[in-house]
Amino acid sequence: MSKKILITGGSGLLGQYLNIEAARENEIVTLYNHHIGNCKDFKSAQADITDFEQIKQIFASLEPDVVIHTAAITNPVPLPGQNPKDVYNTNVNATKNIAQLCDMYGSKLIYISTDLVYAGYRGSMLKEDAKLIPASLYAETKLMGEVKVKETFGNYLILRTALLYGFGLNHSRCHFHKMYEELKNNKPVKLFVDQYRTPILLQEAAEIIVQLAQMDVVNETINLGGVERVSRYELGEILCNVAGFDKSLLEKITMDEVPALPKVEDVSLNTDKLQSLGFKQKSIEENISKIIRGN
Repeated sequence: MSKKILITGGSGLLGQYLNIEAARENEIVTLYNHHIGNCKDFKSAQADITDFEQIKQIFASLEPDVVIHTAAITNPVPLPGQNPKDVYNTNVNATKNIAQLCDMYGSKLIYISTDLVYAGYRGSMLKEDAKLIPASLYAETKLMGEVKVKETFGNYLILRTALLYGFGLNHSRCHFHKMYEELKNNKPVKLFVDQYRTPILLQEAAEIIVQLAQMDVVNETINLGGVERVSRYELGEILCNVAGFDKSLLEKITMDEVPALPKVEDVSLNTDKLQSLGFKQKSIEENISKIIRGN
């Protein structure tokens, strides 16, 4: 059944794929701030999610059935001149305000969190009840956003999203996309051998999120990741195998070699809960083959 869906962060890495997927069978309004991306192709509005009055007006106009809240300040290492108060205001206060508006309008909130909220040293394939020790301001504020959502109401899904890979649209780029471009141009790429994740393809993540928007699943925290635990270096190896790139361009490095980087050794995700809802996911090799054929 078609729903009215409001998407925040609509011009972001994930947001642009959400626009495409959600608009197939739903009425969407997608919000962007600095870059318009593919929001120009949909009903959209330029908005600052920290402007509560502006967001209230958008809710009043649309009265959304579902809100997919992806907008956040996401860099794990603080940028020069970045004020921690701004990160808190965007990732925590704005999330609390959006949750309150969802409660007011009877909207289901899908809050996009991160695998980085987990303790990165407590083992692998972590379940949703695993220990939470965020190692960066970004992860800490995303976890605080989770708390604000839970404190507000029960009509929510919190999705702890794994490392996203694939090709970004328009201005957006992820680490995988940059790695692909470097390898394609026969340039060396430095990749961690000591950080493990369960990466999920951008398109696959968007498809799952939009399907969850239609389902009667609420008051849950769900790991949104792929099915394979790999290091960044191993992900690079898979890309080289599929695309025929020169593996000798891959350079092994450790997290200790990158100054000021929050050390997150292993936040690979157990996705049994996600799969119990009927989602079947492809391997990293299958997904990379699929997106390379399309590019």
